[in-house]
Amino acid sequence: MTTTALPGAAPPPPTRRTAPPPTRRTLLPLSPARTLATAARVLRQLWHDPRTIALMLVVPCVMIALLRYVFDAHPATFDNIGASLLGIFPMITMFLVTSIATLRERTSGTLERLLAMPLGKADLIGGYALAFGLLAIAQSAVATGLSIWVLGLDVIGSPWLLLLVAVLDALLGTALGLFVSAFAASEFQAVQFMPAVLMPQLLLCGLFTAREAMHPALEAISNVLPMSYAVDGMNEVLHHPDITATFLRDALIVTACAALVLTLGAATLRRRTA
Repeated sequence: MTTTALPGAAPPPPTRRTAPPPTRRTLLPLSPARTLATAARVLRQLWHDPRTIALMLVVPCVMIALLRYVFDAHPATFDNIGASLLGIFPMITMFLVTSIATLRERTSGTLERLLAMPLGKADLIGGYALAFGLLAIAQSAVATGLSIWVLGLDVIGSPWLLLLVAVLDALLGTALGLFVSAFAASEFQAVQFMPAVLMPQLLLCGLFTAREAMHPALEAISNVLPMSYAVDGMNEVLHHPDITATFLRDALIVTACAALVLTLGAATLRRRTA
């Protein structure tokens, strides 16, 4: 039925069509494809940076070899300290490399461009962790092989367990580097975080003296530091032929700390430096 407008009457308002609600693209918290793509990009960049690769692979080996000949007249001392340093050196180098590399991507604008794409923070952190984790495995394998089969590090347990703890420690260093990079405004500040984050752990981890012999307050602090359990795990492999309950506890604590710090790193990730 057609309605006729009266003369002089205002025309009816045009009918507005309600636009359909915009469809929001739901992104998974972690996409394997995006994570692998991020890891491949980071590895390609590192491949063209031989100085960084040398820092990760050569420096720990040189330090352990130097320590071996410092205690040339006391092989037992090298056995006690060398096993612990197999977990400490990879953690320190991976902390430095990861924090500086992540900060460099933020200051250059690469991180901002990546986060403008359909790429979640979990994908980015997961890709970085995967790329640097593969390098951590290579670094730990080279350092462990050199220590045991070239420098004569004597361990009662399996060398593969020693390698496992070294890899977990390197992954923890990677997670700490990703986390602290969110609070640094320059590469110099990223380096300054090393004595603030790692030096107290190095002094309290039991490398220089047994943690039980420390002041009770310092012993209590050392009980919540992940490097303490990294050193304890190395010592378990050094003195026991089989897997012990203490070794499993130490390995699980280091793994849980790495996962927790990675989660915090994803939560605090910023697109650009302030």
